[in-house]
Amino acid sequence: MQRLVVPSERAVETKPPTASALRSARQDFDYGVSYAKLMASSVDADVKLSFARSIVYRITRAYWRTVVARKGWRWHLRNKPRDVEFAGVPSETEEWSETVGAIAANLDPVNAAYRIGVLYTAMMPQEFKARLGAHYTPPALCEELLNMATENGVDWRTARVLDPACGGGAFLAPVAQRMVSSVGDQGGLTDLEDIEQRLTGYEIDPFAAWLSRIFLDAVLGDLSARSGRRHRCEVKLCNSLEKTRDGKGFDLVIGNPPYGRMPLPQKLRTKFARSLFGHANLYGLFTDQALRLLRQNGLIAYVTPTSLLSGEYFKALRGLLAEKAPPVSLGFITERKGVFDDVLQETMLAIYKRGERKSTGTVRLIKPRVDGAIETTSAGRFKLPLDSSSPWLIPRSEKHGEFLRQIRDLSYRLSDFGYTVSTGPLVWNRHKPSLRKRKSEGTFPVIWAEAVRPGGRFEFRSSQRNHKPFIKPQPQEQWVVTDCNCVLLHRTTAIEQNRRLIAAELPNSFISEHGAVVVENHLNMVKPIVDVPKISPRTIAAVLNSSVIDEIFRCINGSVAVSAFELKALPLPSPKEMERIEKLVSHGVQRDQLEHALMRAYRF
Repeated sequence: MQRLVVPSERAVETKPPTASALRSARQDFDYGVSYAKLMASSVDADVKLSFARSIVYRITRAYWRTVVARKGWRWHLRNKPRDVEFAGVPSETEEWSETVGAIAANLDPVNAAYRIGVLYTAMMPQEFKARLGAHYTPPALCEELLNMATENGVDWRTARVLDPACGGGAFLAPVAQRMVSSVGDQGGLTDLEDIEQRLTGYEIDPFAAWLSRIFLDAVLGDLSARSGRRHRCEVKLCNSLEKTRDGKGFDLVIGNPPYGRMPLPQKLRTKFARSLFGHANLYGLFTDQALRLLRQNGLIAYVTPTSLLSGEYFKALRGLLAEKAPPVSLGFITERKGVFDDVLQETMLAIYKRGERKSTGTVRLIKPRVDGAIETTSAGRFKLPLDSSSPWLIPRSEKHGEFLRQIRDLSYRLSDFGYTVSTGPLVWNRHKPSLRKRKSEGTFPVIWAEAVRPGGRFEFRSSQRNHKPFIKPQPQEQWVVTDCNCVLLHRTTAIEQNRRLIAAELPNSFISEHGAVVVENHLNMVKPIVDVPKISPRTIAAVLNSSVIDEIFRCINGSVAVSAFELKALPLPSPKEMERIEKLVSHGVQRDQLEHALMRAYRF
């Protein structure tokens, strides 16, 4: 395997890095993360975390030694965090760590904090990483979120700032940079003391908190040198969710909060009851907590998954935010892959303002580049719905802004035409003994997701692994049986696909032939709730398969899931317009004619 090689004197090099050295450092770190993962994979699970901390400690020690030599500072590396175990490492790994640390010193402190943080999370045990929800934000996205906060009124000369999940300083370091820049090159002890009073981090992982302190040392080093002492900014080791507001509160709560479902002790469930619906997700709790820690007119600036905008589990939180701190600026990250290490999820940058009375805001699109920079474009403005707990219609491209202005006030939904939406009831591995390869007495066809084909076609098929075509429900399983004409939709699609909504009518003729069917849970079912719906299932399927509705859904949806909750919230044309669409469908018009009619029905 290739090894990183640098001259032995590089650890005490005092010359500032060249542009070529900076590019080389970033490339070496990309390789270093892969190598670190490989090293960690060969370590026993019970020592993997202490091994990761040992490696990153040695990297950070070499980084600090090189930076101090280059800058002429007099401070030693801060002591290791107490009560944290460090495993021994082989000599060749020790040498590698020294090399990586020296390379990190060629980067500015913000980039070094990010890359060393990513190395740490890459090596830590997966279950520990999942429990903490530890993912570090690339520097370009940190800067963009700071820019959004500035645009919305944050004054870095006076703002009191908290990162409640500061990790290794990915946000604390650039915030400190902004504060130092607002002081200028002549700042001294008074300015350092002022920053110490205004910048705070909370962190639950003691080793990550130690890393934050180191990179604050690096950012504040010159100001500390002029002041004659090291900074004393507070990085508090604690559970942020248990904290209460300190005095008047913060002007800005910023960061990339952890995410993932978690069981809540009753004390916290009671505390966060106002924003909970069903399962608790960490980033939802951190959003509610940020609101509690803010002063009036303060801002929340968070990197979060976009599922907050539409998921049913977040409807209470959406209602709370709309009332107490509505969004004023949203930035959608256009790529799901390669932005956050080991994460494949749609994410956004969001600014919420406590006490804001407006329900409108701006939208931007953020496209990461391969060189680590980003490109931003405007996607217009948004307006929150009157029922703020329902999914929020937000432009996801430049073309959506005008379109949404035309349809945001449409009040008709599937329920107005006699339909509801539910998930297919069959979870195949729970009913495995009842599945059959052949039709027999008492069996019904199983409708798998593969039966719903592109273009709105229904084909009874079961070609994939474990997909048996029939089921013989036991008496206690009769509830899975469906005997009504309905519309079926895929429950999972990705933003990269040409279509997010893939629907097909389950024909009456098929139900008549077999008596009933059983629909598997990778499909949604749009089912009649009245004997005679106002619009036929065939028309509902045609509308859901249209490009117009697909674009509207993209402005609602915030994840790969196509949920029943979101489908119920889709704005539809008026009954009069839907009757016109029904006539066109019944006459078998071409798709482009139907699309044109729907565009007109949506007043666009």
